[in-house]
Amino acid sequence: MSSKLKVLVTGATGQQGGAVADVLHRDGHSVRALTRNPDGAAAQRLADKGVEVVRGEFTDEESLRRAADGVDSAYLMSTSFEAGTAAETEHGRHAIDAFTAAGVGHIVYSSVGSADQDTGIPHFDSKYAVERHLVASGAAYTISAPVFFMENHVAPWAVAPLLEGKLAMAMPADRKLQQIALSDIGEFGARLIERRESVFGKRFDIAGDDLDGTETAAVLAAASGRSIDYVALPMETVRARSEDIARTFEWFDRVGYSADIAGLRREFPEVTWHSLASWAGQLDWSAISTPPSAP
Repeated sequence: MSSKLKVLVTGATGQQGGAVADVLHRDGHSVRALTRNPDGAAAQRLADKGVEVVRGEFTDEESLRRAADGVDSAYLMSTSFEAGTAAETEHGRHAIDAFTAAGVGHIVYSSVGSADQDTGIPHFDSKYAVERHLVASGAAYTISAPVFFMENHVAPWAVAPLLEGKLAMAMPADRKLQQIALSDIGEFGARLIERRESVFGKRFDIAGDDLDGTETAAVLAAASGRSIDYVALPMETVRARSEDIARTFEWFDRVGYSADIAGLRREFPEVTWHSLASWAGQLDWSAISTPPSAP
């Protein structure tokens, strides 16, 4: 275990950044959470736990420099699903430049598995552009690259068919897909921050399990006590909603993630590394319901 650190966490009011912040805070590190809305309910919950909450905008480098002042490490994550892929790349670059200017000693960037493999997927490529900027910045860095989130199976867009007994994805039933629990992303990010020099300059694709559609449906059925069958969605159905997501599932089918699951468990034994079964077994399935329709 390293000495206690002061860590700036972006995205701390969301799921992934929140998981990192929770682990760091639990382990006694001083956590500073960056948010656009420090008065919001999520930020207030962090403050109530003793996390320092500061205002900052990815479009305002000065606010990012102020937020990073005096911290030992920064956990950086961003998303393309709010402002688009070009904005995600620009936000990441602004943050890296600001953190470097503030003298942050270690930047951990959360990318996506296989983003460095020329996938042609827009929201993979936008993250890889941030990776390249980070490497070129001269900062001490580590890249964490998670695969498909297990939580996607119970996300708002997936719940309705799941409750109807269908695990619906745009892949053949026998195609494997590596998956990871958000809690493991949080633990892994915290461990990278604690290991510091021993992980400088390294990139890790991270996953906890590797199952095909039929196997995934069977695991979710056993955990939930429901009958769930795998249904392969037509690609045109997905493409009608999002070209980006259609390209993602085409790549899943054609290539797929390649994290070294066994190697991760050996190198990072302190991370829980949930299987899908252990993750699903911890869910409160009675609380999972169809989200209300928009008015």
